[in-house]
Order: sequence, then C-alpha cells, then structure tokens
Amino acid sequence: MVHFDLDYRHHGWRAGASLHTVNCDVGWFEDVRINLPAVKRQAATFGSRRPVKKQWQAAWLLRAVTCIDLTTLSGDDTASNVSRLCFRAAHPIREDLLKAMGVTHLGNSHIFFLAVLLWVKPGVADCARFLKQAGASHIPIASVATGFPAGQTGLEARLTEIRQAVDDGASEIDIVINREMALTGNWTGVYQEVRRMKEACGSAHLKTILATGELGSLTNVYKASMVCMMAGADFIKTSTGKEGVNAILPVGLVMVRAVRDYYQRTGHKPAGGIRTAKDVLAWLVLIKEELGNDWFDLGLFRIGASGLLGDIERQLFHYVTGRYAASYELG
Repeated sequence: MVHFDLDYRHHGWRAGASLHTVNCDVGWFEDVRINLPAVKRQAATFGSRRPVKKQWQAAWLLRAVTCIDLTTLSGDDTASNVSRLCFRAAHPIREDLLKAMGVTHLGNSHIFFLAVLLWVKPGVADCARFLKQAGASHIPIASVATGFPAGQTGLEARLTEIRQAVDDGASEIDIVINREMALTGNWTGVYQEVRRMKEACGSAHLKTILATGELGSLTNVYKASMVCMMAGADFIKTSTGKEGVNAILPVGLVMVRAVRDYYQRTGHKPAGGIRTAKDVLAWLVLIKEELGNDWFDLGLFRIGASGLLGDIERQLFHYVTGRYAASYELG
C-alpha cells in the first residue's frame, strides 16, 4: 500500500510555517468538468514515453527513497512491528550498495524517510521511543486519525482523536474526508470539517486523504482537492490504501492539475497504491513534467509506502551486482 503525496506550498515554505486558509468559494471549481478519456491518454504516457534505464534509473530510485513515508497500517500491528519499521526508516538502504554506487557521501542520514506513518494508538508513543533508540529522532511521526479508514464517526470524536495523536507525539495527522458530503456535492460541509480538523492539529501538519476510489468521478476528485486546499490542509492524498482503487496515474494527474491551479491562485499534496520501483518512476515523471524539478525539494512530494522500499532496494541490488537478491539479503 502506498500513498502518493504532493504539497502545494510555495518554495519559501518551511517546516512549522503557518498555513493560511481561504474562504470556501465554489466558483473556483463549480463549472469544472474532467475529460476522462483525455486524462487517461495523458496519464498513459508517463510510464512509457521516456523510460529511465541503468545509472539514471538508480539515481531516480534513490530520489524516490527520499520521498517515502514508511507506512504500517495493519490491524495486527504490535510494538515489535513498529520497532522494525523505525529501524528500517533509520537505515533504508544497505551501506554496501551506497558504497558501490559511489553515494556514501549522502549516507543514510540523508536518504531518510520524511515520516513514519502508523495507527494512532499505541503506535505513536512506541514509534517515538524506537526512533530515538535508532538515532533517528529527526524523522517525523505521522498518524492516521478521524476513524480511519472509513471516517464515519462523529466529528467531535474525530477531533478528539486528532488531539490525542498530537499529544502522543505525532507531528503529522492523516485524516479522511467525509465521502457522503463529497458525493452529494456538499462542498461547504467538507470545507468546514477539514478546517476544524486543521485547527485541532495545532502545529502538526494535516494530510487530507480524499479516498478517490470512492468519490465516483474525476470531477469530484478535482473539486475535493480544491476544497481541502482552501480549508488549509497541508497535503492532499489519493487514498487510504484500503479502497478498491488506490493511487492510479489518471487520479494523480487530476490532483496535480488541481494543485497547479490552486498554486497559481495562492498556493497543496496527493497519496495511493504504488508497489513497485517501475510504478514509482512513472509517478516521478508525472511530477517532473507537470510541476517541475522544484517540487521534489523541501518535502513537497511524498509517497506513503509499505512494500515499495523493498522493491527499490531489490532493483538497486540488481544494478550493483547484476542479480536479484534473495529475500534474506535485504531488510
């Protein structure tokens, strides 16, 4: 399960900077209609038009590692699972592979994850302890909240869950929007809920999951993206990873275009189901061609993933050795 995340914040953004909301103005998007065939044709080009090979592929995969939020969102997570995740985040790529590629000057201190994403309790408190033990206290902790993944609990209960996660040490909160409101066109209601969730986060960043596989149309994906950005969300994300359809390139393209449109007006981010190194290259090409190289900097682009890191390291192992690693050879 992976989440493709893209932040709209301008290049002067810095961690901890306050984010300005804008009034909910449906006039920005009420007449928007997304041409599905055209979006599919455009999205199909990102993975095939400019294939990346050899040392350039290795370089792009190393870039992808710096964009990952390492994720565990299983109902059977235990403290030992969280511990392993934290130590994996602290040392994502084998030192001998970095040395063979001539990038030891980067070191794992620079090839690190932007966050570790997990359930609200008891994972957050455990995660903070394990990251400290791994010497990686600099890695932020992200926690899902608000009745994830369905988001069907009452608003006050969702707000309480956000505050609890922040109190436990989470510096980023992943929430899911109210799909019923979105599907019935109640965009003012979506805006008001997301804005209150942003307020409940305090200094923590708010990442809004659109659950695009349950929004019914790409037009709704665009509108939900715009509303969440208006409400002050720091990131917009494609999915929880629990829907039938998660991160797919057509959805990512629509969200990126919404980000670009919003940025042109005033100043946001996407998530979903990327599992392989091949898939992640297509998403990197999408960001590069639609938004430009600057969006790879300052944590503006992220990929929330559980299994992706293993395939990236497997591909880097093949690049260095000429063979694919056995399962016991990699973390």
